[in-house]
Amino acid sequence: MSRAFVNEDAQEPDPRYVLPKRDDPTFDEAAAWSFIEGANAGNSRSAELATGYRWGEPALTPHIESILNRARAERDERTQELAERFLRKAKTLG
Repeated sequence: MSRAFVNEDAQEPDPRYVLPKRDDPTFDEAAAWSFIEGANAGNSRSAELATGYRWGEPALTPHIESILNRARAERDERTQELAERFLRKAKTLG
């Protein structure tokens, strides 16, 4: 295959998150979704940088639990797995 079609040095761009202002009451819910999206892309660090929270932030637990319940209802195994990982970490930090 020609090198013109293969870029071995290419990297996936960091996920971009659309977040409300920090003082918006929906910020934490959006932050929780950002962590799930970032983890799904293999880049939870980008969600940490975007939200100012860390992976497993106990303050996001209610929102992650809602995401988990929705994932179970929709049989979305990947989102369920990521939400469960987040909650396990939250228990160690809380």
